[in-house]
Amino acid sequence: MGQGQQETVATSLAGAVSEKISASLAPVDAALDRCYPGDPGTRQPVHTVYVPGDVFDGDTIRSWGDQALAALDAHAPDAASFAACLGLSDDLAEPVYTRVRAKLEREPVEDLRVDFEDGYGPRPDAEEDAAAARAARLIARAYAEGAAAPYMGIRMKCMEAAVRDRGIRTLDVFLTGLTDAGPLPDGLVLTLPKVTYPEQVTAMVRLLEAFEEARGLTPGRLGFEIQIETSQSILAADGTAAVARMIRAAEGRATGLHYGTFDYSACLGVSAAHQASDHPAADHAKAVMQVAAAGTGVRVSDGSTNVLPVGPTAQVHDAWRLHYGLTRRALARAYYQGWDMHPGHLPTRYAAVFAFYREGFVQAAERLSRYAGRAGGDVMDEPATAKALSGYLLRGLDCGALDPAEVSEATGLTRPALEGFAAPRRGDLTASAQ
Repeated sequence: MGQGQQETVATSLAGAVSEKISASLAPVDAALDRCYPGDPGTRQPVHTVYVPGDVFDGDTIRSWGDQALAALDAHAPDAASFAACLGLSDDLAEPVYTRVRAKLEREPVEDLRVDFEDGYGPRPDAEEDAAAARAARLIARAYAEGAAAPYMGIRMKCMEAAVRDRGIRTLDVFLTGLTDAGPLPDGLVLTLPKVTYPEQVTAMVRLLEAFEEARGLTPGRLGFEIQIETSQSILAADGTAAVARMIRAAEGRATGLHYGTFDYSACLGVSAAHQASDHPAADHAKAVMQVAAAGTGVRVSDGSTNVLPVGPTAQVHDAWRLHYGLTRRALARAYYQGWDMHPGHLPTRYAAVFAFYREGFVQAAERLSRYAGRAGGDVMDEPATAKALSGYLLRGLDCGALDPAEVSEATGLTRPALEGFAAPRRGDLTASAQ
């Protein structure tokens, strides 16, 4: 064949065959787009801090940061002592410690939930009304003054009969106060706890639809997290994965699945001494949650530890090592968010997160750079791997573990380019892998 000539290839099927197959799969194509839209591409906080409704105040975020810094000053006043406690390598000790302190000064809390459920308990109606209205005022003021966490909201009581009306009223009072103060903040997050049946999720959807209509909000403006705290939310009575049905029942409003360490463990009969996020029962539940949520745009969060870093230094160090280890374990399993219940957990939350991203930064940047430049190397990466590498770097950037300049220099890529690799279209991944 001469240069410039195009080879003629033979086929056996008429074009109508492909058209017929495409027509038959049109409903599947639509279902894929509807049910598996992919990650939203927004920042995911590394943790959620829960503060009871009667404790939350205008200075809560700054107070948590100050208490965490004081804990460092008292129990790990320098990089060497902190690294020795946690087992950080010499090359990570100073960068991690410096970044932890800077984070606690600049942005100590990434996501805060004012709790009107277990952390608040039953109260007289007038008292809970006042606390919900107060939470709305304080959160609106924090956003107006630039003092808010990136994400803030409330956890209402659940949809079970005994507390349903109270939960609905608290949510109404809170959202009404927030909308009266101005446009809803972009970082607003609502949490529905103790979900057992998909119908309870549907009820939450109808509730939010009614509020949007009452206040003239854009339909779909309000989303919510689903807390997985009962065995029935993982395995339904008919043997199906109820959590997958819950995501569908949310009709696109679900933003997260949060594992409830202690309620779920107790539901399965795990004794108090063994209720922890690394228990086999917890691993099973989170694995089911993770598979159910994959590709849906719904993110999965780990739970918490109830071992608090308080008391003498030796006791604080033991609690820090436990929390650090649990957080690193979760990160390795792709649970990029967890709960923190005490200011003393913040140093080890950020230490674990920063160490996770910094120790893998060079290799991830080199691999992505080679992939982007088609330079090859000792690892044969595919589009799906490039997606994981870029997602890793973006999460490191979002939390402050990595700096934009060092990532750009190491990869030769801008943030928009990283985002392009992190969120390719479904067809791009499939075609490139063939």
